[in-house]
Amino acid sequence: MLTESDFFASSQTALPDEGRYSWSAPSNIAIVKYWGKKDNQIPANPSASITLNRCQTMTNVSFKKSSSPGFDLYFDGEKKDAFRPKISKFLERIAPYCPYLDRLQLTIETSNTFPHSSGIASSASGMAALAVNVMSIERLMNPEMTDEYFNRKASFLARLGSGSACRSIDGKIVVWGNHRDVESSDLYGVPFEKIHREFEGYKDTILLVDKGEKKVSSSAGHDLMHKHPFAQQRFDQAHENLSDLLRIFETGDLDGFVKLAESEALTLHSMMMTSMPYFILMRPNTLEIINRIWNFRADTNIPVCFTLDAGANVHLLYPAQFESEVNELIKSDLSRFCQNDHYICDEMGTGAVQLTQSENIG
Repeated sequence: MLTESDFFASSQTALPDEGRYSWSAPSNIAIVKYWGKKDNQIPANPSASITLNRCQTMTNVSFKKSSSPGFDLYFDGEKKDAFRPKISKFLERIAPYCPYLDRLQLTIETSNTFPHSSGIASSASGMAALAVNVMSIERLMNPEMTDEYFNRKASFLARLGSGSACRSIDGKIVVWGNHRDVESSDLYGVPFEKIHREFEGYKDTILLVDKGEKKVSSSAGHDLMHKHPFAQQRFDQAHENLSDLLRIFETGDLDGFVKLAESEALTLHSMMMTSMPYFILMRPNTLEIINRIWNFRADTNIPVCFTLDAGANVHLLYPAQFESEVNELIKSDLSRFCQNDHYICDEMGTGAVQLTQSENIG
């Protein structure tokens, strides 16, 4: 496994005077949840996620050599000063590993395939897309860089902007955090390759119960785990559940997946409800949807299940073979519990994709 010292940049060739890259990176949904972190964006427990396909951030980064380095930021074609503090903090955190940025003026242009107000957290896809663009610049100085190193360092950098972003570089299933049963790291995400055919093309329909900004941010929620009375028990549980999940992915145990995914989702929210101060991010319609999923599963024996992120929205997970039946459930019943009947159909994806080759001027 790579260590932090492996990620300090070393130049082999000089950067061109200017250039431009364009990448897309997806969001992801954790099945075993990460909740609680240590210094420098290190997770308190390991996690595993499904990489999504359609919920993407597209980011273009143009660079020019400059004696006055900095950046301009555009979202959907308009300057977005409200996003500057987060990007500034990210660039400050990665500076020791990317010293060449101190000589560049960046123009960052970004947009999402999903509405910004849709209730889907864009920090994972956004930071991942920015990280792979930065790594494309670094690759100009190290043209012999392997794809594996490129992805590992991109994941390492993305983590410093948003912890879960490190799981959006690769696909289809990504593990983040040291764990005894799999090759993994606290520093970056590692794709899990032993995926049974039952999970190929797995579907995730995101039921948008509440598109508003959360009353308690994920960062604040992570911090509340430091003095949480059940923190250590939760961290131990995550290790055990990840062992079980890896076996489930390898063997195609759909019933086991249903039980584990839902238990993890409810455990995440129970940590919120038992912290001090305590808080609830689920909404009445979240619970209504959950109960209707349970009823549908009992009536049909179709292995559809839910998971939740740190919010009110419900991720409806199901095998591709049951897409028509689940779509009928959504249209006939579940969509009315979504804000403005809004939901997003997504599926398992493969990670970040370069959209255009660079245009470099020496």
